[in-house]
Amino acid sequence: MTNHILEMRGITKTFPGVKALANVTIAVGRGEVHAICGENGAGKSTLMKVLSGVYPHGSYDGDIVFEDETVAFKDISDSEAKGIVIIHQELALSPYLSIAENIFLNNEQKGRGGLIDWNKTNHEARTLLARVGLKDNPTTKILDLGVGKQQLVEIAKALSKRVKLLILDEPTAALNDEDSDHLLDLILHLKEQGITSIIISHKLNEIKKVADSVTVIRDGKTIETIKKTDVTEDRIIKDMVGRDLEHRYPDHESNIGEEILRVEDWTAYHPQDTSRIVVDNVSLNVRAGEIVGIAGLMGAGRTEFAMSLFGHSYGSKISGRVYKRGQEIKTRSVAEAIRNGIAYATEDRKTYGLNLIEDIKRNISMASLKKLEKFGLVHDNEEYKVANEYRKSMNIKAPNVLVKTGKLSGGNQQKVVLSKWIYSDPDVLILDEPTRGIDVGAKYEIYSIINRLAAEGKGIIVISSELPELLGISDRVYAISEGRITGELPISEATPETVLKLMTMEKPR
Repeated sequence: MTNHILEMRGITKTFPGVKALANVTIAVGRGEVHAICGENGAGKSTLMKVLSGVYPHGSYDGDIVFEDETVAFKDISDSEAKGIVIIHQELALSPYLSIAENIFLNNEQKGRGGLIDWNKTNHEARTLLARVGLKDNPTTKILDLGVGKQQLVEIAKALSKRVKLLILDEPTAALNDEDSDHLLDLILHLKEQGITSIIISHKLNEIKKVADSVTVIRDGKTIETIKKTDVTEDRIIKDMVGRDLEHRYPDHESNIGEEILRVEDWTAYHPQDTSRIVVDNVSLNVRAGEIVGIAGLMGAGRTEFAMSLFGHSYGSKISGRVYKRGQEIKTRSVAEAIRNGIAYATEDRKTYGLNLIEDIKRNISMASLKKLEKFGLVHDNEEYKVANEYRKSMNIKAPNVLVKTGKLSGGNQQKVVLSKWIYSDPDVLILDEPTRGIDVGAKYEIYSIINRLAAEGKGIIVISSELPELLGISDRVYAISEGRITGELPISEATPETVLKLMTMEKPR
């Protein structure tokens, strides 16, 4: 018996026109936490889908050896029967079923006559929830839980299947810092219980915290496996992108012109609880060629401000004034905001930013169909030509613009969102968490695009939860707390300490 619970040897997986994996080899030790790193589109998730049977034996070349036995999984149920359970980035829970029902879905706890024994179901669920640190009642519906707790329910569900190898694909991508820390501690706790984990993540600080070894994949190939003692951020980044990133942020030469947008006394109330203020008398401005950052903790009102400004997409009882180059404008609808030269790239690109079942071409054109109209119809050839130009100039990794957007990696999806709004030719572009869920190489490309837009004279507003990012790309930073602006700093005076102090400033009570 070897010390490896898993070996994947020479795995090659090809899709039409694309070789996603080329002779990938990986070995995972028993009882370890093994991280897999790589840029978006490097092949990490594809490799795990091969392992878990999502891509069945026969659809790829190479061998999978699990617990010293060569295995050939036809589907997920085959791999789960062996103790391999994968938790995808998009959680697969039924929101209208209870926690217990979700945990034992397709694995029902039956009593006499083959009927479900609900007492046993809820008792077993409560025991599993205790193992992952959840105290919620097993009868609670999933829709009543936050994303962090839903992630823990997924792990409890995996434990119910006698998991030996737990695969977590970007498990903290949608979690706040507190929930992320709890989840990482749980992975280490499961390790103490003898459960091996594979974690796919682009968050290098998390990898350093929990991983015993790291395998880096680039362009569908194994680059190297690094032991915990040798792991450094610089080494992983170099492996991931194929070069040193001496500077995480591209050089930015400011060429700031006249004021392009000014917002005065902007106020918005919660859409359901109309007595609660979520954006409180916000005033700010941005000039042509300027990158303005908005810093704030989760729930501070950053996104609520941006969405309420962009066509009143969020909130109720919205008031305030908006000026563009000194002239008052209205932004009462999304169409009106776009006509007045304002664009908003949402933080939730999968729900609000893209139509994932449509192709790249249609997603890029959807905000600017009037520009492609001839005799009341969209000119298809022109639409294709425009989309293809953006595919090349934005380095969207796809063989053509007819690829479904949902099949792209996160970084490439973000480039499609940016292409859509750049094609609308806005004067002001609001970017809400523009690099969330994408790797360091793709981030650098996004920063370069932002710099290019600023150099063209556009006003850029960037909302980000990552302080180093805001300080690395902005010319000026606003801080927002409890819905109101608590301070404004030129980048020369902005430090993590000064900005964080403003971000945590409370309203006078």
